[in-house]
Amino acid sequence: MSMSTNSDNAARLNVPDELRELLLDFTIGYLLEQPNNLIDYGIEFFEKLKNTKSSSSLKQQSAGDFSDEDDASDIEAPPTRYNSRRKSVFAETYNPEEDEEEEGPNVVFPKSDDQRQALAASVKNIFIFRALDPEQMNNVIDAMFDREVHAGDDIIKQGDDGDNFYVIDRGTFEAYVTDADGNDRLVHTYEHKGSFGELALLYNMPRAATIKAKSDGLLWAMDRQIFRRIVLKSAFKKRKMYEELIEVVPMLKTLQSYERMNLADALVPKYYQDKDCIINQGDPGDGMYFVEEGIVNVLVTSETGEQIKVNQIEKGGYFGELALVTHKGRAASVFAEGKVKLAFLDVDAFERLLGPCMNIMQRNIEDYENQLVKIFGSKQNMTDVR
Repeated sequence: MSMSTNSDNAARLNVPDELRELLLDFTIGYLLEQPNNLIDYGIEFFEKLKNTKSSSSLKQQSAGDFSDEDDASDIEAPPTRYNSRRKSVFAETYNPEEDEEEEGPNVVFPKSDDQRQALAASVKNIFIFRALDPEQMNNVIDAMFDREVHAGDDIIKQGDDGDNFYVIDRGTFEAYVTDADGNDRLVHTYEHKGSFGELALLYNMPRAATIKAKSDGLLWAMDRQIFRRIVLKSAFKKRKMYEELIEVVPMLKTLQSYERMNLADALVPKYYQDKDCIINQGDPGDGMYFVEEGIVNVLVTSETGEQIKVNQIEKGGYFGELALVTHKGRAASVFAEGKVKLAFLDVDAFERLLGPCMNIMQRNIEDYENQLVKIFGSKQNMTDVR
């Protein structure tokens, strides 16, 4: 077989990030819900996606999938014409609900403090790990083991079964795809950072590319079963937890069941200590928050510079949404009282998922302005006192 570095062919083979992340969403959703009919589920999934994202498509990075960035590094799209064999996408089943009932001890491979810190920095921005809480992220780091490699080693081979997920610690690695004519084409080079291998494990499919070590290096690897359990189980727990939170937020009762599930999947946990500033008056609105645990205080700074407490929000409450509705800056600051855990919804997901709640939020604007009149004697051009 001949090696070619033709840039046109490499560009043609690149898999966009938004496709990779869309496939991850679809796969995790399927494995969590376990529908009886894959085709019907797929049709329903993409119809909902089309309807909810008609005004806002996936706004991820548009760079090719073959990237050195930590959050855009997997090259394994579902195999198409470049693979000589196929197997059932879900031949190896995993039920996170059953696993929750029979939870065994976590797998731990010893690491030094320096190794843990370096590994944590490498994995924190990988797409599939972004929503993990600190405990789950520690489980990921615990479960990874080191693999020394030498120049010329094949790390994974196109067509082989997926065994491990890899994060690069150091070294240079090249990705090749064998086309229908048997030619190996270089499609990406990793330089001392990146990750690869997750999609073959989630889909239980053969590898879609070959990764070769161009230099000596070090990889961190995670076993297939542990990887799937951590990723799928954390997604299951997150959805279950946030669905319970959504149930106690009155505004969200207008959402349909599938809309609530989509919202639960989009929420990201955030943690704050006593007196931490969560949002600052005057800042642009980047998202809204739901209170999971603890209490937050809402303060407005008057024209004289005095900070006046105008509200206190507890579990089940929410804040920050009106700046997104009005497209104006924050008109109040919010501080944590004691330890606080929040669920954060970024502005893109807000616009995509909370359309059915918009009328309620519009009505809230008038209520909040009336509250300001009682406190300050005027509206002071406030549009978001939360």
